[in-house]
Amino acid sequence: MIQLKSENEIAEMKKSGHLLALTHKKIKSMIRPGITTWDIEEFVNEFLEKHGATPEEKGFEGYKYATCASVNDEICHGFPNKKPLKNGDIVTIDMVVNLNGALSDSAWSYGVGTISDEAEHLLKTTEEALYEGIKQSVVGNRLGDVGHAIQEYAESRGLSVVRDFVGHGIGPTMHEDPAVAHYGKPGHGLRLREGMTITIEPMLNVGGWQAKVDPNGWTARTVDGSLSAQYEHTLAITKNGPEILTTLDDDEK
Repeated sequence: MIQLKSENEIAEMKKSGHLLALTHKKIKSMIRPGITTWDIEEFVNEFLEKHGATPEEKGFEGYKYATCASVNDEICHGFPNKKPLKNGDIVTIDMVVNLNGALSDSAWSYGVGTISDEAEHLLKTTEEALYEGIKQSVVGNRLGDVGHAIQEYAESRGLSVVRDFVGHGIGPTMHEDPAVAHYGKPGHGLRLREGMTITIEPMLNVGGWQAKVDPNGWTARTVDGSLSAQYEHTLAITKNGPEILTTLDDDEK
């Protein structure tokens, strides 16, 4: 069931999203060769507690961590660990923040040190594809318009779109209807309505789009071993267009 949100509920989600965006900004300043994703995990736990929030992913269906930390060929749901990141790696940090019951969800991919031109192209295109999808997230459009915009942009730049994992509705629980695919046909799918809150979170690969899941039952990676990246925002569908909830004010970016 899709739960439409009031202006007050969206305002509370925006506060949560602001804190999440601030957390990502802090993480960006930490990324360097030698740091571990466990360092980031510990930072996120402490930072959210300091600001009166909790990591919603921890405990979800048995997941043990505040963050998902996916490195290189890992598409999503990587476990944070104590292996140092190396120069040239890329790492995606995904997290969900609960601030006074209001949820926000955002993932960001980071280059570690000096990365290859291929990795740079992947990161840039994945982020741009996210915003192509957001542009289509207006009242009256359909989810197929969102997915098609992302797919067309990614594939025109030689990258593939992961099919196995999608965006979703969010609030008051983490994963709700509707499913938001990052591929599709324009004019098809559910029509967007004012008050919907969704995540758009394209995962793009340098090689094929196919994924496989590790024996841990969580971590997905590319079948062909190619690099993967992800960028994600939570947004509200409003009468004035899409409002990104997981961002900072211009003077804070």
